[in-house]
Amino acid sequence: MLLTPGNYFLGRRLSSTSSVVELEHSEYIPSDGNKTQGALVILHGLFGSKQNWSSLSKAFSKDLNKPVYALDLRNHGRSPHALPMTYSQMAADVLHFIQKNDLTEISLLGHSMGGKVVMSLALNPNLPSSILSNLIVADIAPSRGELSDEFMSYIHAMKKIESMKLTTRKEATEVLQQFEKDPGVIAFLLTNLILPSSSSQYAHFRIPLDILGDAITEMGSFPYAPGETKFEGRTLFVKGEKSNFINRHNIPAIDALFPNKTMKMMDTGHWVHGER
Repeated sequence: MLLTPGNYFLGRRLSSTSSVVELEHSEYIPSDGNKTQGALVILHGLFGSKQNWSSLSKAFSKDLNKPVYALDLRNHGRSPHALPMTYSQMAADVLHFIQKNDLTEISLLGHSMGGKVVMSLALNPNLPSSILSNLIVADIAPSRGELSDEFMSYIHAMKKIESMKLTTRKEATEVLQQFEKDPGVIAFLLTNLILPSSSSQYAHFRIPLDILGDAITEMGSFPYAPGETKFEGRTLFVKGEKSNFINRHNIPAIDALFPNKTMKMMDTGHWVHGER
């Protein structure tokens, strides 16, 4: 397709529902039964799922007395596998979920890839003003650049596991150990492993490895540049002190795009919600 100013911004527009998918979710409703007002919507990172946030979601709902929705983004968890795998399209999926469930005055929380999705949603000029009250971004910046090689190596590792026709989690773990030494990361990746059953003779992964492998470059991108737009609402960036995902090179972009932001440092690496 020829890229013109008109269709460029049409592609960025969140009001289009031609290719949105219905996102799987877990909901945590407070004792007063409120399902819509002041909800917290949580988005996971690359290779993650709503399952990663189950304990915290329960705690947030209880402590805040607010409804909490943890979503599976497209091509993750139990949500549909679909193209395109872009931040603008993932943001459109999330907006569709929000509007379908009549959520208002929400707080959006996203980690890593999910953080880029919530920023993309907040920055879109077509976002209805009644929807978003607070934005929380966990250890990611609105930056453009290549992802580190480790992400593609995880794709290769998972494809190798599928090609070897393994049957146990132990065997899959041993293969992943050839690519990654951190037991926590290995356990995280294995949350996507489906063991043999009546419908599948061998272990395989829930996530679409070809789609995600092809999207690795896109996941390093971001749909907005400083000076193009800004989100004036309350925004909290949570940075892991041992992580370089937020750094002196991309903090100016944060300042320009989110002028009403505050920054909280935590004594963690990139997994700020898991290492707290």
